Amino acid sequence: MNILSLLIFSPLLFGLLVLVLPDSLRNLFRYITLFATLLQLVLSVWLYIHFKTGPNFAGISNEGQYQYVEKVHWIGLNLGGMGKMQIDYFVGVDGVSILMLVMSSIVMVIAALSSWEINKNHKGYFALFLLLDMAVTGVFCSLDFFLFYIFYELMLLPLYFLIGIWGGVRREYAAIKFFLFTLFGSVFMLLVMLGLYFSVKDPATGYHTFNIIQMMNPANYDKDSIFSILSHQTLLGFPARTVGFIVLFIAFAIKVPVVPLHTWLPDAHVEAPTPVSIILAGVLLKIGGYGIIRICLGIFPEVATSGAFWLGLLGVISILYGALNALAQRDLKKLIAYSSVSHMGFVLLGIASQTAEGVSGAVMQMVSHGFLSTMLFYLVGVIYNRVHNRDIYSFRGLGTLLPRYTVFVMIAFFASLGLPGFSAFIAEAFSLLGAFNSHVFNGLLPTWMAVCGSVGILLSAGYFLWTLQRMFFGETHLKGGDIWKLALTDLGKREMIALVPLALLTLALGVMPSLAFDKINDSVLALIQFMHTK
Repeated sequence: MNILSLLIFSPLLFGLLVLVLPDSLRNLFRYITLFATLLQLVLSVWLYIHFKTGPNFAGISNEGQYQYVEKVHWIGLNLGGMGKMQIDYFVGVDGVSILMLVMSSIVMVIAALSSWEINKNHKGYFALFLLLDMAVTGVFCSLDFFLFYIFYELMLLPLYFLIGIWGGVRREYAAIKFFLFTLFGSVFMLLVMLGLYFSVKDPATGYHTFNIIQMMNPANYDKDSIFSILSHQTLLGFPARTVGFIVLFIAFAIKVPVVPLHTWLPDAHVEAPTPVSIILAGVLLKIGGYGIIRICLGIFPEVATSGAFWLGLLGVISILYGALNALAQRDLKKLIAYSSVSHMGFVLLGIASQTAEGVSGAVMQMVSHGFLSTMLFYLVGVIYNRVHNRDIYSFRGLGTLLPRYTVFVMIAFFASLGLPGFSAFIAEAFSLLGAFNSHVFNGLLPTWMAVCGSVGILLSAGYFLWTLQRMFFGETHLKGGDIWKLALTDLGKREMIALVPLALLTLALGVMPSLAFDKINDSVLALIQFMHTK
């Protein structure tokens, strides 16, 4: 077992420890969970520091260009005259996935700190939390499609119970809606995965394979297979590879989420407890963007190029629709949920541009939004835990009542709307730069898409500044009167420990974006070159 496998499965070991300990030690469960996430963070930072860059690691379709690789034969089945089925435990990382691992590890630590508010069924909650942590980490590391799919599906079960048991008043509805949306996408993903398996052969063994890297090489496809580039077979009247791309894209677009597949998100966020909202926004949405880059663009590059206009259009629609919906919200949590739809639209726009700056901006946006959405939902949880109210119109003049809390809200709001000096400015600027440059570089996106994306930034300034003015400025007036004044205490030590690193990280990435770009640059350039040579 190498360090990457230890990173993946260490939460599972601690989750089993939580399950075997007696309920009388329930107060210990939160510390075990926090220790597990901190251990993951240390391991991921070690991987990040020792991650090598340079031309030897600039590629996506060669196993030798991935790092910390572990490949073990896992499931073998002799099929007689049809050969042999071989499924591998195959993990490794490139520049994009190493950044996702560090980001998700940090978010899970903050979610563990936020889990102090959980006051029922501690054993079940923390065991499911750690199972979810393992599944998320496994998705970012898997290089075998079968293994990727297992981890991808494994996320569904703990999230369903975490929302359905520990959520708000309408938790059952939100949990079922989330479950059905995600299951809808993943069931059809399974069919495409099987089609790819029967289309691709490993040149070393001559057998069919689930190896994602082998699926990226057109030479490994049987000429008569349904997903061969040379094949003219159709599904439902469309070219088979186009249908395969669309099915996989829909599965990941639900996670991003892309309009109109986003409707599960506001319900899930509003009803989920704060730590689960943090995981949903900070990590789960990024799995959608990561899947589009790793699977959709990697396996179907020519379809992604021919459909780039429609991907960019969906990104622009998500940016504007999410921002306009955020402007109309009174529930602070729902406002941030719709802002996530808008901000993740920049990820899709950057990917669609298929330029180095656009894809780099998309990856940076995923990392930036991971930290900022975590910070925003944590801040909403702070005020909700004190007075059990999130209505923007119920608060006025919190700036004088909660000065430390107000400082962090201002940092999160200004960073999220793209103020220079913070990570979101770099991410959105590069995504828009890629969209502008696409017209010249490859002719895939018209310049008006970048203009519309810029309007989304203006709208985000509108809803964030309006919320800041309405809740924090002016004379103090609270719906709950003096009772709320007594309950609304400023940030405590545990809350400061959670918020300070997030604020520093978004500032560090804004001032020194090379912390991210240096790691991802080789992989992004390799992806762009790979897509334009297919």
